[in-house]
Amino acid sequence: MLNFKVLVVDDEKLIRWSFEKYLMKKGCRAFSAGTGEECIKIIETVRPDVIFLDNKLPDTTGLELLKNKITTGSDTFVIFMTAHGSIETAVEAMKNGAFDYLNKPFNFQEIDLIFENIQRQKDISNEIQLLKRSTTCDSDVSHFVAKSPKTRQVLAFVKKLARSQAGSMLLLGESGTGKDLLARVFHSESDRRDKPFVVINCSLLSKNLLESELFGHEKGAFTDARQMKKGLFEVANKGTVFLDEIGEIDLATQVKLLQFIENKTYRRVGGTEDLSVDVKIIAATNRDIEKAVAEKTFREDLYYRLKIFQVDLPPLRERPEDIPAIIDYYLQVFNKQFGKKIKGVTPKAMKILNTYSWPGNVRELKNILERAVILEDTPYLDVDCFPLRPLNKNASSTTVERIASIVVENQIPFNTLEKEVISAALEAAGKNKTAAARLLSISRDVLRSKINRHKITVG
Repeated sequence: MLNFKVLVVDDEKLIRWSFEKYLMKKGCRAFSAGTGEECIKIIETVRPDVIFLDNKLPDTTGLELLKNKITTGSDTFVIFMTAHGSIETAVEAMKNGAFDYLNKPFNFQEIDLIFENIQRQKDISNEIQLLKRSTTCDSDVSHFVAKSPKTRQVLAFVKKLARSQAGSMLLLGESGTGKDLLARVFHSESDRRDKPFVVINCSLLSKNLLESELFGHEKGAFTDARQMKKGLFEVANKGTVFLDEIGEIDLATQVKLLQFIENKTYRRVGGTEDLSVDVKIIAATNRDIEKAVAEKTFREDLYYRLKIFQVDLPPLRERPEDIPAIIDYYLQVFNKQFGKKIKGVTPKAMKILNTYSWPGNVRELKNILERAVILEDTPYLDVDCFPLRPLNKNASSTTVERIASIVVENQIPFNTLEKEVISAALEAAGKNKTAAARLLSISRDVLRSKINRHKITVG
């Protein structure tokens, strides 16, 4: 079934009647007009998907309408009809936006072929539009710096996973750590590298929009669903889908997503037909996903399905060995982009950049480097080129002094103090070791070692 809105513009009643009968059998909504004036009024109110436009009309010509009168939009297909077999007129119509033409008399088998071509063109257009919206990225999309032992280990695991039969991967890490780059590494290292890589940020769309983007919708599924639209999973068939900020998906959509991951089948919004595609799924979030599960805002079954292959990307402060390499890379990128010749940073500046806590992670480092390259012309960037976030030294000093006085007055042993601090951090983080380690600004491995040494019970 075609499910198109079709307007037939012809001054002959028999042709309009025959068209309407044929279109109804095809599942289309049929509209007809006998004059140019009627045609314009129907277009303004109905917004048809397809227009069969006769050239000879009582008050004008189809060619004149095509040239000056009707505004159909890029998603409307005009089929130009002429009874005179004039190739010149048909060519002129094509130049003015007609999709195809018919010579009268014609049979409905010819129209069947035209509809097949229209459907094929709409499918291609839908895929191009979705891919344009979903794969926009910076010039450094495939570059992931891995100089530190931690990131080398992560990168090796992701590459191994990409070459396996694993159907999904869960990426966890703070905002700005480079989860999107790691997702692209996964795709480029897999045997799907020449297939679509489709990205969607789940936090940017409402519940209804997100479901429609992922699974597509049938025409008429909701008020603005004027035509069938493929979802991202369908567009990415044989490729990879990257669901960024998956922790923001509502519970109802989580159910559909879990069913899709389990069975690789789904239905478009408003649809009744089961569709099947083959995609790999990468999910990423900067949220404490275990806490979200505990709070019932993220489904436990979906979490355990995704975490079969979980990758924890450490924050930049835990991998300072990566900082010089990241700086070198982005200096090359921005020198080329802005026509500069900056060679590097001074040793003093590098020392500060290496010891800074980087709350914004790699994204923050990238942004301050871009700013410095734009504003500076010196061969080497010095300390004053980098406006790092200032620490509240007075507040920090006051807090340290207050804690120190309590420890001294009460003669609290260091081991006891450390155990209490770690226990408090674990409690604040809901027993999540990764989150507790972040609160304490230490690595998860260091925290695990201290937990074992102090014999702290977790969960």
